Amino acid sequence: MKIYSSVELVNIGTGEDITIAEFARVVAEIVAYSGEIRLNSSRSDGTPRKLLDVSRLAKLGWRATTSLEDRTV
Repeated sequence: MKIYSSVELVNIGTGEDITIAEFARVVAEIVAYSGEIRLNSSRSDGTPRKLLDVSRLAKLGWRATTSLEDRTV
């Protein structure tokens, strides 16, 4: 990004999609939450896709090297 000079916005992300339920499970595992995770199926689940277009970033030669599950304590 040191050489990026365009006025165009660049999305930064992994380029992979994850559901809210999957995200909640990952966060629960990371923080050692052992309680129940309940989803309300009577409510809207939001936008069907939440995936960012990271093609501009990929053209610059950058890609995420750390997954959501990777963490250091």
